[in-house]
Amino acid sequence: MLYLIGLGLYDDKDISIKGAKALKKVDVIYAEFYTARLFGGNMETLQDELGITINILSREEVEEENIPINEAKIKDVAFICAGDPLIATTHTDILIQAKKAGIDTMVIHSSSILTAAPGIAGLQAYKFGKITTIPFPDENYFPESPYLIIQNNLANQMHTLVLLDIQAHVDRYMTANQAMEYLLKVADKRGDGIITGDTLAVVVARAGAKKPLVKADKINNLIDEDFGGPLHSIIIPSKLHFIEAEALVELAGAPESILNY
Repeated sequence: MLYLIGLGLYDDKDISIKGAKALKKVDVIYAEFYTARLFGGNMETLQDELGITINILSREEVEEENIPINEAKIKDVAFICAGDPLIATTHTDILIQAKKAGIDTMVIHSSSILTAAPGIAGLQAYKFGKITTIPFPDENYFPESPYLIIQNNLANQMHTLVLLDIQAHVDRYMTANQAMEYLLKVADKRGDGIITGDTLAVVVARAGAKKPLVKADKINNLIDEDFGGPLHSIIIPSKLHFIEAEALVELAGAPESILNY
């Protein structure tokens, strides 16, 4: 049996009761934190509270050595991760491989940034278009595809949730500031005026924490702010419903001028 269990957004207390009960009864527990990680707690606390042992795997051990799949052929295995377990394609592949190997599976869901960020910003989830992720650029790598996805969503009057690159193995997490700098660089390169310093953006930091940060304003007014520690994401809204505009003013400190946005 293979359980895929989400830990939730922020700390060791976000796991569901169903997930915690499953962890107590399996033979072995594996975890990965290279696609995302919890910043408000640690696995030692969860291990102590539940009386369990969690074995953290590297990307190679999960994706190349297939340790969770191989173990689940002869044992009851739990594979845990931050957020909701089937958001990352890595975990979908594990589910597929388990099915091919004849292994029984059970998915125990948890909270995800895909719903949490729009929700705490007061934006309507059904008005979001395609999600994108801004990667860390390097000397020979500066993709414009995230910008183009935002452009297409705006053309269809859809909001865009923009996730930010995570390189957990080197403890490197993109900030909202870096993401906005990227968007302005691409806009300057393309010269299309789709995104400018006057574009409304929403920064969400540490979703799931007791006091997450949600801040909405023009990019020019946000780009130099300190939003604190990771994880960050941003939202580029399209045309706002009046309730969404009011929510951004009241919940995210947006200027009242957006009530006519």
